[in-house]
Amino acid sequence: MSFDILVKGGLLADGRQADVAIAGGRIAAVEPGITAAAAEVIDARGRLVSAPFVDCHFHMDATLSYGRPRVNASGTLLEGIALWGELKRIQTRDEIVARALDYCRQAVGKGVLAIRSHVDVTDPTFATVEALLEVRARVKGTLDLQLVAFPQDGWFRAAGAEAQVIRALDAGVDIVGGIPHFERTMAEGAASVRAACELAAGRGLMVDLHCDESDDPMSRHIETLAAETVRCGLQGRVAGSHLTSMHSMDNYYVAKLLPLIAEAGVAAIPNPLINITLQGRMDSYPKRRGLTRVPELRAAGVTVAFGQDCVRDPWYPLGSGDMLEVAHMGLHVALMTAPEQMRAAFAMVTEAPARIMGLDFGIEPGRRGSLVVLDAPDPIEALRLRPARLAVISDGRVVARSVPARTEVTAGF
Repeated sequence: MSFDILVKGGLLADGRQADVAIAGGRIAAVEPGITAAAAEVIDARGRLVSAPFVDCHFHMDATLSYGRPRVNASGTLLEGIALWGELKRIQTRDEIVARALDYCRQAVGKGVLAIRSHVDVTDPTFATVEALLEVRARVKGTLDLQLVAFPQDGWFRAAGAEAQVIRALDAGVDIVGGIPHFERTMAEGAASVRAACELAAGRGLMVDLHCDESDDPMSRHIETLAAETVRCGLQGRVAGSHLTSMHSMDNYYVAKLLPLIAEAGVAAIPNPLINITLQGRMDSYPKRRGLTRVPELRAAGVTVAFGQDCVRDPWYPLGSGDMLEVAHMGLHVALMTAPEQMRAAFAMVTEAPARIMGLDFGIEPGRRGSLVVLDAPDPIEALRLRPARLAVISDGRVVARSVPARTEVTAGF
């Protein structure tokens, strides 16, 4: 028997040493000492062999647009939304496609092989949707791109937004989105959650809402989302992204809320880099950092995954597409520094987001032949060093390689 690719001597995330054989786009074997021939052999001795990185919250229609038409001077979420409103009136479909493809190439080089991107459907020209549908088709076979029909300006607040959501779904967008905390009233926000869940249930789709991205502890749309998930029979198909208001809620209410989220099977997707940058802008001192209650959500049995959210766009001037950078910041802000917590943070950019997106990733026989070889021995060192991705393999094909930089220290001590 021969294989297409044989990754020799790697260290798995659980500490085992094993060879990984890939044939026909699938993992054929994971065991020590595989001796069969392979068309390509990758030496991974002493290096971590991981499932691919997955970013389950991103905005690809805005990425790499920083400075157009101007810079976000206040650094706030609301100015970012206003800036994006200006940009989407002047950018072209070709510009969106070019920027998105540029970002996809960067992400693949970092070992990211799946992205869930929200796409603003309130663009009246529909260029954002058409552009990302084209990008999805062009990256298929290397990068899994899920698209969320996202009414950035509000399901009810923006005229015709609900019809645009439906139009996007009819065009092939995958998931129903929303932004209840941006509606004019709390009641309209709750109504938008109900409408999104009913639409998804009727079409057999998933839901992913920007939910309670606010410092206001009374922004409690996640409670409505959990209830509507159960009412509509959507358990396991719904995610609440951001959930930053939970950072500021009182503990008594959170003690009631967490079991409701877990019972509904709603996943949580915080975005550490962006949440700590955009939140707390109206505080003096102490300043809230905005990241939701990650350890508490996980302890309640909620699936939690970290997202990148933004890279050089109206909301965030930095970002590299490196999910290790995201997890590194997340574990710091969530105070997850025990060894088992740091390993969990690594899983929150690999295993957990893959589950949320319904992807067949993982270093197990029968799974998709997609993995990353990192120049570090284990997940904790990978988080500490954010090392080179020596090889990125997508469905049995090497799609990126890196040669790690080496520094020679000549100091005389």
